[in-house]
Amino acid sequence: MRPLRRLSADDRLAAMAGLAAVGAALLLSGLKLWALAATGSLAVAASLADSALDFVASLGGLAAILYAAKPADEEHAFGHGSAEDLAALGQSVLVFASAGAIGWRSIERLTAEAPPPLTSEAAGLAVMAASLLVTGALVLFQRRVARRTGSRVVAADALHYVSDLLPTLGAIVALAASRWLGLPQVDSVVGLAAAAILVAGAGRIASGAWNALMDRGAEPETLATLQRIAETHPGLAGFHDLKTRRAGRRLFVQIHVEIDGRLPLREAHDIGAALRRRMLEAFPDAEVIVHKDPA
Repeated sequence: MRPLRRLSADDRLAAMAGLAAVGAALLLSGLKLWALAATGSLAVAASLADSALDFVASLGGLAAILYAAKPADEEHAFGHGSAEDLAALGQSVLVFASAGAIGWRSIERLTAEAPPPLTSEAAGLAVMAASLLVTGALVLFQRRVARRTGSRVVAADALHYVSDLLPTLGAIVALAASRWLGLPQVDSVVGLAAAAILVAGAGRIASGAWNALMDRGAEPETLATLQRIAETHPGLAGFHDLKTRRAGRRLFVQIHVEIDGRLPLREAHDIGAALRRRMLEAFPDAEVIVHKDPA
């Protein structure tokens, strides 16, 4: 693993998001463990379990970010970016499992004849409110990093903490309803809604990671931009076999261009090099290979 100072700006930002997630998970687990001991709330226990799960996932995600940032070598000529996709896929599976547990627990509580009584609701509310603020700040930071860097690991980790944020909200609602309204069943309804949201989000993360691991081509918008660049590039008689794939945040592009075979080699090379530069200007994190064919 490379020291943070040697990473690129995007890799460093993604690693900082991973470190922040690990630290936040430790803090949240400690707070919720104390709240569980004070209240005996099943909702708090579920939220604690989510935080512990998030800690494990965040450690794995941070390791994947640092590993994916390693430069290409003889054994990995195209780099190590797929490590991010593997980690994102694994985290999405954990989110699915968390959503299933939340949904199942919610159904059990809704159908129970006598939900267990809660104690020390005020202390529990204070701890869960603090957890809500810490988690919310972390999710906002992670989503900002994910938008800037395109890191699927950071996006998946942010979803993981949303999976902690929603049960925390449910625990607050449950504690408040128990303390002032005598309605402990309220958090079960919140839990079912949270489970549905988590399943949808995990599906999006898993789909993107799976497509990358299976070498699916880039998005239609990306392909259209690449085609437009090639179609308007001077000196080309045509192009074919435009192929793309993604690995982590990296876009790989391969294109065959048709150039007048009577041109000097240097001039033909300059035409291809200029096309590559234009594509890199549009997609700075891409690796572009231009193969030249005589028209």
